[in-house]
Amino acid sequence: MPQQSRYSNQEFEAAMQDIFDSLEKNNANRDLSLMVLGNVVSNIFVQQVPEGNREAMLNQFCDVLKRAVKGN
Repeated sequence: MPQQSRYSNQEFEAAMQDIFDSLEKNNANRDLSLMVLGNVVSNIFVQQVPEGNREAMLNQFCDVLKRAVKGN
């Protein structure tokens, strides 16, 4: 999903693989996986994004997610 990032592909792939491994280890099906990931994303927005920037960043995140799911 990242377009241009300050992180290397190796850093990104390693973090993503850790998340996939954790979900698999817990036998998380699609619904549980989406619930867990949704809560993680929500917590990141609440805890790490200043309230004044939150809505714009959330809209941008949702737009990127939509494009990624559509394959654009």
